[in-house]
Order: sequence, then C-alpha cells, then structure tokens
Amino acid sequence: MGKGKLAKFADMAEYPHVFEYPYSVVDNVPFEGKGKWHEFFGNQNPIVLELGCGRGEYTVGLARLYPEKNFIGVDIKGARMWTGATESMREGLKNVAFLRTNIEIIDRFFEPDEVQEIWLTFSDPQMKKVTKRLTSTFFMNRYRKFLVDGGLIHLKTDSNFLFTYTNYMVEKNALPVEFSTTDLYHSVLAEHPDTEEARILSIQTYYEQQWIDRGLNIKYLRFRLPHAGELQEPEVEIELDDYRSYNRSKRSGLATSK
Repeated sequence: MGKGKLAKFADMAEYPHVFEYPYSVVDNVPFEGKGKWHEFFGNQNPIVLELGCGRGEYTVGLARLYPEKNFIGVDIKGARMWTGATESMREGLKNVAFLRTNIEIIDRFFEPDEVQEIWLTFSDPQMKKVTKRLTSTFFMNRYRKFLVDGGLIHLKTDSNFLFTYTNYMVEKNALPVEFSTTDLYHSVLAEHPDTEEARILSIQTYYEQQWIDRGLNIKYLRFRLPHAGELQEPEVEIELDDYRSYNRSKRSGLATSK
C-alpha cells in the first residue's frame, strides 16, 4: 500500500535536499539559502530550475542525464514532489534538490545570476489569466532577477495555446530562439538524431506519456532571456485548447483568449 499524504510530508521534512517554504512560511521566515545554493551542492556547477515539477520525475531525469549540472525542482504540491525527492535520495543523486513553494515568489530564493537555466515542463497553460502563465512577461521579469543575462528557458508542452502564446511573446520581444518544434518526438529523431534535443527524449513524465498515448504532439521551445529591454505582452487572440488535462474538458466556453 502506498504512503498517505501525512506520511509523505513527514518524509519530506526529514530529507536534507528538500526545502519547504510556502508563501505563508517565507513571508515570516526569510530563506537563508538565498545565494548559497552552490554551497549546498558543494560545487560551482550551473544551477537549473524546473518550475512546476509535479512528481519530480523530470528533475531527477535531468540530474541523471547531466551530472555536471545541479537541478532544483520547484512546486507547491509536496505530496507529488515526494516521488522525485524519494527517488533521488534512494539513488544517492547529489545534484538534485527540491523547493516546495509558490512559483509566484520564486525570486525570493535566488540571488542575481545564481541560475543558468529554467525548464517549464507541461505547465498549466492558464488560458484565462496571463499573469498566471509561466511564460508571460510577468514571470519573465521575475526570472530576470536571478537568471544570468541571456540564460536559457526551455518550454516543453502538449498545449498548443501555451506554445503559440510563448512564440508570440518571444517574437514580440525579439528574444533569441535556439530551437523550436511542434512535434518533438518525430521531427527531432528524424532530423536531429545526435543533438541535445534528442538526448532529452529519454526523459518522459507520467503525464507526458498520457499525452503521447492520446496522440498529442509534444512541442518544445528553447530561447534566451537577456536582461536588457522592457518586455511587452503580445496583443493577440489565440485559439483555446479543446481539453484541460487527462479526461477533462476545456476550461470555458470561450473559443479564444489573449
């Protein structure tokens, strides 16, 4: 029988590589590890965040694939995060940590230039409210506070809405694009078999496999975020996804959204 939520939270409280600072906590107790992440990992290797890491499978998978980098999975759902946190503990992975907090306050946990890359894997497209969208300029301005100048942002998604919106945002602000595909698992293997993009195909989350089983194409976009320039939101209407998540209908009766 699997562990219940209380047992999982008890485990998480004891894990040395898990930091729990939800909004209600960090508002009263400042995070002392800010600016000290390299000290925690015991090296000066690049730090990579996965925001909205869910169960943490992708964070752990990246850590296995790139031992020369440090990875931090961030999410507010501790019971889900327990899976990746436990797996990394059992494997003895030293380049993995987890931070349980609200992504809206992510800039409270890192000093300027402390992070080199950000992964956004199957984020909620937040079709109704742009300021909740993890690829919006609202969040890009937050990322600028701790991401190195020209740091990498990776978006991997099943959502056509989120992928389309992000492309418009990138184009509007002339952000440098390194790679873009609307069909990661077919185009990359066929056209770019020996690239970094092909390497990441070895990592699939539980939910990603569900999307693939449903016949949905997985989209991938990698771009850089310079510090210079005032970011502007794109003024476009985008067709909404016709589903929300596995076995759920779309969120509203609207056909498009900004």
